[in-house]
Amino acid sequence: MVEWITSDGLTDYDEAVSFMEQRAADIAAGKADECIWLLEHPPLYTAGTSARRQDLTDPDRFPVHASKRGGQYTYHGPGQRVIYVMLDVGNRGRDVRRFVQQLETWVIATLAEFNVTGHIREGRVGVWVVRDDKPLTATGQKPEDKIAAIGIRLRKWISFHGISINIEPDLDHFTGIVPCGISDHGVTSLVDLGHPVAMADVDVALRCTFAHVFENQTASALSQPT
Repeated sequence: MVEWITSDGLTDYDEAVSFMEQRAADIAAGKADECIWLLEHPPLYTAGTSARRQDLTDPDRFPVHASKRGGQYTYHGPGQRVIYVMLDVGNRGRDVRRFVQQLETWVIATLAEFNVTGHIREGRVGVWVVRDDKPLTATGQKPEDKIAAIGIRLRKWISFHGISINIEPDLDHFTGIVPCGISDHGVTSLVDLGHPVAMADVDVALRCTFAHVFENQTASALSQPT
């Protein structure tokens, strides 16, 4: 059983981490169901375990939170759907690489619901889109922009942290960091790509595609975490 939680408004980052850590512990102890939590954060930067100080180019712009998830610097803010995944990877095969691939596939399938083609690139974390509407790069290639970030942590084989998909965030907010340590590619969103998609539409797509990717798990819904 997978419980789905959708939070309105902006959720404090530290409160979200506390909730995830407790929920992961409860799942590991058999006291709670797996959980998918959909939310938005106020503008902030997070530093993963591989973050490099030089990639925080504007440290005074927004609060910076040290995170124990994998990866480097990421931005979270209004207009971005954050999806925190508290799933039992131990009962799902104990294959971390496969689990990350499932998360990538889930994002790509969700984007496809809006006729956006997402790609995975070797050596580049996250999900990318090819920009046919921009000039070719200096090497004659079509430019690619990042539309979704992925960063997870496991504790006792339970995952937490997860995914962020850019729906309509202020893309200028990403300029305070080198997103995920990648400086030669840009960042985009569904609205930036010409798809005026509402957050609720993305939520519906996430739920529809989740079952196909994660073995038709059953879901239940709540409005707020308790």
